Amino acid sequence: MAFTVHERLAADTLHMAELDLCTLLLMRDHRFPWTILVPRRDNLRDYHDLPREDALQAFDEIVRVSNALSAEFRVDKLNVAALGNQVPQLHIHVIGRYETDDAWPGPVWNAGPVESPDLTIVEDWRQRLGSHFP
Repeated sequence: MAFTVHERLAADTLHMAELDLCTLLLMRDHRFPWTILVPRRDNLRDYHDLPREDALQAFDEIVRVSNALSAEFRVDKLNVAALGNQVPQLHIHVIGRYETDDAWPGPVWNAGPVESPDLTIVEDWRQRLGSHFP
């Protein structure tokens, strides 16, 4: 059976790229440069469930996405988290934060109404981030 992203993640995100291990998604809220990495491995809930080799690859991809967000969006802070309380599939949030954003200094979850990006924003972000993942 082919790997699939959990239905809740699929509903809340847009596909950005396929990295060596992870599928890179963009959260449907353009107030924040908010990406999600989903390792393409079945039946994983927590980071420590990854085999060592995959855990190292996932860490490398977290760093690459962090560097891309930092370079392209000039964020003040990067938040990296793997909570999984609501979605039982391992996924890692890499979120660019600004001291002026709607949620600062609190978490981005439930920080006001979601602002879905239009297609021009999505394509711009896909191009900008994609340039870091040839």
